Parts: sequence; C-alpha cells; structure tokens
Amino acid sequence: MQEMSTLIIRDMQYLDHDPGPGHPESPERLKTIYKRLDREDVAGLFRSMVPRPASREELAWNHSERYIERIARTSGGTHKQLDPDTATSAGSWEAACLAAGGVFTAMDAIVESSARNGFALVRPPGHHAEFDHAMGFCLFNNIALGAHYGIKKLGAERILIVDWDLHHGNGTQNSFYDNPDVLYFSTHQYPYYPGSGSLHQVGRGKGEGFTVNVPMSPSAGDREYGAVFNKILVPVCREYSPDFILVSAGFDTYHHDPLGGMKVTVKGFAYLARILLGLAETCCQGRIVFCLEGGYNLQGLRDGIMAVLYECRGMSILDNEDAAEIGCTEAELLIIDQVKEVQKEYWSL
Repeated sequence: MQEMSTLIIRDMQYLDHDPGPGHPESPERLKTIYKRLDREDVAGLFRSMVPRPASREELAWNHSERYIERIARTSGGTHKQLDPDTATSAGSWEAACLAAGGVFTAMDAIVESSARNGFALVRPPGHHAEFDHAMGFCLFNNIALGAHYGIKKLGAERILIVDWDLHHGNGTQNSFYDNPDVLYFSTHQYPYYPGSGSLHQVGRGKGEGFTVNVPMSPSAGDREYGAVFNKILVPVCREYSPDFILVSAGFDTYHHDPLGGMKVTVKGFAYLARILLGLAETCCQGRIVFCLEGGYNLQGLRDGIMAVLYECRGMSILDNEDAAEIGCTEAELLIIDQVKEVQKEYWSL
C-alpha cells in the first residue's frame, strides 16, 4: 500500500486567469511556487494531482444562477472589469471552476485515504466572493464551496473554516452566518478592506456563536498570532469537534507584503500550520485542506507555502527554540480578552 502523502493541487490553467497588467493577483504568484516545487530538492516529497472543475450545480450551492452565468459568459472574451479590484480574462471562467474543484479534489483524496492532508494551490482566490457578485480579486468562494461539498457529498456534519488571510473573508462569513454546520474563525487586520469582521459579528439565528472574529491591529507578528491561535482557536475547535478543517491560507500577513501591515514571518506560518495539523489529528482524523488565498510578496508567498507544506509532511523548519518562542503563552493581547468576553456565551473560554 502506498504511503499517504501530502497532496498538492496544481494546474497550469490557473495561470490563464489574468486580471490585467500590474495587478497584484497575477499569474506570477503561482509560477513562483510551481517553479519551487519542481526543484530537485523537493522531488518526491509531495504528491501532485490535477483538479476537476466544479460544475454549475455545485457552484450554485453558494452563488446565484445569474452570477454564475455572468462569469461563464466571460469565457474566451476580452478583459472585463467586475469591480474596481476584480477582473476577468479569456481563461478566468475555466480557472475559477478549477479553483473550486481543486478543493473538492483534495477533500476526496483525503476522505479516500489516498492523501494525509492537502494544499490546493489555486487561483483566483475566493474568500471575498459573495453570493451574487465578485470582489477583492475573487470570483467563486472556493473555501465556502469546499464546506458545502464536505456536508453535501462527504457526510461531514461540522466543518471548521480557519481564515488567516490579512483581509477578512466577508464572502465566507456571509455564506454561513446563520448556519451552525460551519464554524468560521478569522484573524484579520482591522479596520481594513473589506470593512467586515468586527468583534461583535458572531452569527445570526441558529448560526449565532459559530462566527468567531479576531480583528487585529497592524504590526501583529508571530507571537501575537500564536497566542490567538492557542488561546482562542484551540479551545473553540476542540469543543466544536469538526469533521473536517478547511484553511483559507493567505500569506499577505507576511512582514514584507505590499498590501498589508502585519509582521508574520515564514516560521510563523509554519507554527500556525502546526497548530492546525495538530487540531486536525485530535478532532477529525487528520482531515485538513489548505487553500491559497492572498499573498503578494513573491518571496514571502513561496517560502510561506513551503513552510506549511514541510509542516504537513512532518519536516518542520521550526526547531524547539523557535516553537517555544512563537508559542510563548505569556504573550498578552487586549484583543484576546475582548474575544473571550464576546464568545464566552458560546464557548468555554
């Protein structure tokens, strides 16, 4: 029997989505990481798989038929501006279907025990995409669609989405705001684009308490993120006990990212991945998929993704001293106390 490995979803069609000259969400983002993965020093470490496209029926789990058709009509066409930040090109429809389908493909492989864990290296990103419109570089909400897929097709009853992107995932939050089947946990720079993600946005109706927002001030780095994950995410996840963990993995919190003001290092990304992988082992038989969102410094993006992949493979770049420094429980943040005060009604914090 072949040893279960870390799965990578990749496809050259993702490069066919081109939002235009000078756009930060460019094909170069994936070219950079794909080139790194093709180097000899990582040959054989990871298993690559090509995705299948999401069908229109599957896209309709999270998006309106009218909106899906609007994106479909861009296929083969010229540049089309959907909002001030988001545009399509001739290959965007196909790339966007493959981005959502890439999450499905990774989830299937993990459930079928042909992979231990996975990273969907896809574009366009997704967590800003709303039910009926594009925004923030995103066309379809890949991670939200993955959560629907887990519940509708894979028998999951509870999905945890962890979003560590610099920006709040408004589209993901809105997809499940009144739904207890999906717990949405987000750390994000605040106030900042898109403006959502305040401390008191906790869900609605049956979904009240199943949205956990941790709005963070600029300049937060490894220890601050480590403290938030250890003191908020870990107890909430253990209490919720998800059947699958999906991660909106944005690397725009990197300390040199041109769009952000955070100070996370490559070792910080490895540490956050370590926490999530441990939670997956504890709660859901190791079932976890990372899905690429933002990250616009190419070196930080490449090295951050590699740090997460090494962690998934059990080949951490962290030594004991690094982990102890980042995970120091003495790190005190006002936001942690504020989150606990809001969320204690719902969770044992």
